[in-house]
Amino acid sequence: MPHPPRVVVIGGGIAGLAAAAALHRAGRQVTVLERAPSLEPVGAAISLSPNALRALDVLGIGDRIRDLAAWQGDGGLRTPSGRWIARTNAAAAAERFGGPLVLLHRTTLIDSLAALLPPGAVRTSAAASLADPGDERRPARVTTPDGELEAEMVVAADGIHSGTRRTLFPGHPGAVYAGFTTWRLVIPVPGAEFASHETWGRGRLWGTHPLKDGRVYAYAAAVTPAGRRAADDEKAELLRRFGDWHDPIPAVLAAARPEDVLRHDVHHIAEPLPAYHRGRVALLGDAAHAMPPNLGQGGNQALEDAVVLALPHSRPRSSGGTPVADDLAAYTAARLPRTTAIARQAVRTARLNLMRNRAGIAVRDTAIAALSRARPALLLRGFDGIADWWPPQPPYPAVQADTGER
Repeated sequence: MPHPPRVVVIGGGIAGLAAAAALHRAGRQVTVLERAPSLEPVGAAISLSPNALRALDVLGIGDRIRDLAAWQGDGGLRTPSGRWIARTNAAAAAERFGGPLVLLHRTTLIDSLAALLPPGAVRTSAAASLADPGDERRPARVTTPDGELEAEMVVAADGIHSGTRRTLFPGHPGAVYAGFTTWRLVIPVPGAEFASHETWGRGRLWGTHPLKDGRVYAYAAAVTPAGRRAADDEKAELLRRFGDWHDPIPAVLAAARPEDVLRHDVHHIAEPLPAYHRGRVALLGDAAHAMPPNLGQGGNQALEDAVVLALPHSRPRSSGGTPVADDLAAYTAARLPRTTAIARQAVRTARLNLMRNRAGIAVRDTAIAALSRARPALLLRGFDGIADWWPPQPPYPAVQADTGER
């Protein structure tokens, strides 16, 4: 019988592939099980803030991603009529947080992470479930269509509605509806010229950002009951909700086809888990701390998770090795307080930018405009303690030579 994989990763999204890459780089044998027939991600683009790029530096691809991505330029916050409420300065943000905010298609990030793994490490069309979390005396077991796999450690990166999380913490309520739905699209918009912006309306928001390949990434959100869908198509729904907003929003909608528009209700983990591990199993990314997208930190925190989880495995071990339980307890201790605080901040941000009360909106916009004039760095302060994070280990020597950081 072949030696069992030392680490089994359930889920081949950003969190799972990043964790697999970090553990492989640390010398572990890794197998990734993805239930979909390919690694094609669900979603459109992703913004990566300096904290996530530094996690990617640890994996050796930070500069590659910086080269492939669009560096976010100056922009700011607008009203539906087009009036600027607050302006942001890209150079000031980069100086404050030690690097740029960048934007790229999720497929590019997924492909770059998958390329870090050896051939055969990723198995698609491989639905997996946790059969036994294991303990210090016995390995964990994962059930797959081809039989069971034993593992020294299981990394569960199986998303917002994680089956592994339900197995480990059956009494936890899991992910709940956040109260709003989102739309996303990545399309060419010939002739469109605009500054990156986010626009806040009454219970609605819209964002438009250019990508490096010339396409436009746009996203929208609206407060609505869970499970609602357009009677015709989602492009028509966006036209009804945003068609009279400022340029370039009408141009983006005119260029979109119904099939270009992705819609997803937003769910998040409102009640934090008691831990991000149990037995020999670690939860990563949305499986551990799904949060509203309003801070743009979901994928960023998953990348942080990955390099922190792999840290004990990158250090030389004494005879007999460090118990997996100690490694995972250290992972929970490092990640649970931070991600819980960021998730709560994302919820507060969602309430602010999806406010529905007209009087409250007027007060909000006036206050933001006044404070931004008096203190131009106001909008950046919301990312203090988030975007300025550094990995607990510096980049590996090869990466250090490539990036010149630290």
